[in-house]
Amino acid sequence: MAQDMDKVKDAYDSIAQEYAEAFSGEHDKKPKDRKMLRRFARELGGRGPVWDLGCGPGQTAGFLRNLGVEISGLDLSEKLLAHARAAHPGIPFQQGNILHLALESGSAAGIVSFYAIVHFTREQAQQALAEMFRVLRPGGLLLLAFHAGSETLHITEFLGKAVEMDFMLFESAYVSGCLKETGFEGIEIVLREPYPGVEYPSRRAYVFARKPGG
Repeated sequence: MAQDMDKVKDAYDSIAQEYAEAFSGEHDKKPKDRKMLRRFARELGGRGPVWDLGCGPGQTAGFLRNLGVEISGLDLSEKLLAHARAAHPGIPFQQGNILHLALESGSAAGIVSFYAIVHFTREQAQQALAEMFRVLRPGGLLLLAFHAGSETLHITEFLGKAVEMDFMLFESAYVSGCLKETGFEGIEIVLREPYPGVEYPSRRAYVFARKPGG
């Protein structure tokens, strides 16, 4: 059964303050994240525009902007976006749903999406990847990060507040297969172990892929 994005939005609205406090500085503690984002910026070669999909309080968009990337952010939660705008006033942020992006086809040079597919079922994840492919221009670059695994975690509390959400982990082979089926090429997956005491103890996967052409 598809997860209701309105309920996910409401959940993040309810914990926006706590989430921003917990995750706004997360890249400082995650050297592999920083390495992958620097590589993404380098491979873009100054091309833009770029979208951070599922941007939350803007930590990834802010990191990339500091590397010279022409970045905008999109998220379901308006309350998280308020934190993003306050923390990163030079970056455009807008509300939206990755499953139905209100962005023009072929309009983006790059897309980065860190852990945003965590609330999608397998079918929704495939739909999200198809939307990313649509929005990228030929030759456009995708950097996707996700929790590697096969389980679904149901929670009723997060960051000290009562919320009800499902978190989905994905096998690397499934994500790679979805990307190939969607039309991406040059797919490369990098795995790492979790940083103890820093994050949820799941393996992390980073995926680079390109839309053909360009």
